Amino acid sequence: MNTTFPDPDRRQRHVLCVGAAVLDTLFRVRTIPQAPGKVLPHEMLQVAEGMASSAAYAIVRLGGLASLWGAVGGDQAGQQILSELEQAGIDVSGSARVVGARSAVSSILIDDDGERLIIPFYDPRLHEDVRTVTAGDLAAFDAVMVDVRWPALALKVLQAARAAGKPAILDGDVAPPDIIDMLARHADHIIFSEPAACSLSQVDDPAGMVPFLKRQYPQALVVVTAGERGSYWWNDETAGVAHVPAFRVRTVDTLAAGDIFHGAYALAITEGLATDAAIRMASAAAALKCSTFGGRLGAPERAAVMALLGEGTHGPLASAGTIAGPPG
Repeated sequence: MNTTFPDPDRRQRHVLCVGAAVLDTLFRVRTIPQAPGKVLPHEMLQVAEGMASSAAYAIVRLGGLASLWGAVGGDQAGQQILSELEQAGIDVSGSARVVGARSAVSSILIDDDGERLIIPFYDPRLHEDVRTVTAGDLAAFDAVMVDVRWPALALKVLQAARAAGKPAILDGDVAPPDIIDMLARHADHIIFSEPAACSLSQVDDPAGMVPFLKRQYPQALVVVTAGERGSYWWNDETAGVAHVPAFRVRTVDTLAAGDIFHGAYALAITEGLATDAAIRMASAAAALKCSTFGGRLGAPERAAVMALLGEGTHGPLASAGTIAGPPG
């Protein structure tokens, strides 16, 4: 089976990403503190990202076109977020600047094993006004990918995409279960993080989560990402759970790895890859991201992803600090 992207000289695919746009401040520390006190980082970086924003960046890095529908405040942080994302090649013209609201920000500690502690702030005023979305509004896009951070807009986009016959992809990450459930019922591709899948299914094993979630959302292709254990998905042809092993790299920073996975997957399916090949592509992109500090800045170019796919270096963890895929 073909596990590579089709001919890169073909028309660029365009994916609309909907959701989070955040100004992150990253601090590298030796260990994440377990008690109150002062922690001195040995590296620091500020970067505009967020779930949908990072997915959009992954699409651009892999040779696609990406637009972002997000919301920032009418403050300096909002200007910085949109400016950085635009410079990264993302079309942000559909994003909103909300006067009187504060832009989303977060502080993130990343330890020497690449694990992270995230403290985010989202001003609810950012998402009070929701635009009308019709199938015609999505005419320029080959697919949509939404996260859970702006559920009212995400729902409208998913519904319009399905009405227009375009792939409607949900990043099913941690959120109140009723929000995930509402969005999942209107998606035709759902990529759950392991914690989100567990919260909905109350099942501990990722392979066991998949059939439960498929029964809940029979209209969708259901995937659960489980970190170094790889990804599990429901194969309608075999009526069973399929497994795509993860890729092994030395972990430096897992931040945004799941978002890179979602962006790569969205682009892959618009370019005609089968499900297992799209998941392998996404897993390779997420694994490579984990080898670089800097959140979404570690999103790899297509050549690097293709090289890793050619090597076929996947399997279980070899040692602490090694990762084989995006964080669940």
